Amino acid sequence: MTTPEPYRAADDRYDSHAYRRCGRSGLKLPAVSLGLWHNFGDDKPIETQRAILRRAFDRGVTHFDLANNYGPPYGSAETNFGRIFADDFRPYRDELVISTKAGYDMWPGPYGEWGSRKYLLASLDQSLARMGLEHVDIFYSHRFDPQTPLEETMGALATAVQSGRATYAGISSYSAERTREAAGLLREMGVPLLIHQPSYSMLNRWVEDGDPSLLDVLGEEGVGCIAFSPLAQGMLTDRYLDGIPEGSRAAQGKSLDPSLLSEEALAHVRRLNELARDRGQSLAQLALAWVLRDPRVTSVLIGASSVAQLDDNLAVLDRLELSDAQLDAIEQDAVDSGINLWAASSKS
Repeated sequence: MTTPEPYRAADDRYDSHAYRRCGRSGLKLPAVSLGLWHNFGDDKPIETQRAILRRAFDRGVTHFDLANNYGPPYGSAETNFGRIFADDFRPYRDELVISTKAGYDMWPGPYGEWGSRKYLLASLDQSLARMGLEHVDIFYSHRFDPQTPLEETMGALATAVQSGRATYAGISSYSAERTREAAGLLREMGVPLLIHQPSYSMLNRWVEDGDPSLLDVLGEEGVGCIAFSPLAQGMLTDRYLDGIPEGSRAAQGKSLDPSLLSEEALAHVRRLNELARDRGQSLAQLALAWVLRDPRVTSVLIGASSVAQLDDNLAVLDRLELSDAQLDAIEQDAVDSGINLWAASSKS
């Protein structure tokens, strides 16, 4: 592989992005963060990955979100990110928020998944080694473990912070009740819960359900919220308006079951697309603006397979405002579409 051209970040990288305070913490996150769930494994060219990451930072995206098993294969997204970080971003380390997670299956045997202290801290050490980092800014428990005491899982997050391997602690896909419990446990340990990462989109609104809802608890506890899959695994883009294209997630069976693309579901998506057109936006931009409408949401996590796709999503920053009439119109078609793959964790 050829040596990449030296990278110098754009001088105007902070001029046009919006930064929002994460709960009641001192940390601000970009309104749009970049997730490396897809497109950063060994199945994608490293130079494409490098171009996306460079462009994101040049556009003010300071937060890169990973997990131990992102790939494919598992671990490769962190390894590839580490290579690019060493070449391009090491001089900018203190301008970046880098996060990773542990909770899903990572290695064989009884110690390679869930929420035990042994697994979480071993996984964090492996992640740091793959990325070539001394610490991450946020370390998450990726899912609630119903068979491990929550005190143990939160104790592992507290140790990660207190040992200097992480700056902040986070959780992902926890229910409202478990989130409040987790926040209380961490508070007792002297390590506040910084952030919760739930799935949330116009077609997956579980964070609004219940009394109190997860969003209610986050607001009360002063915990930030970063929404993943705000584009509903691609359903809230123009990709599926006329069927399932070759190479798409649905065609490949990657996190989007083709059966979910029913005519009823697509009718809602097409009407939302018309609303977006009326606003002079793409459907994806409307979907991101809608999630960001709630002040309790700190950031949305997007994926990107190309620089062009990244730029299209970042254009949401030019038009975030939604009128009451537009919100009322969206409400008619922002209906659950059965795409919450992570419901089991948040129901425990």
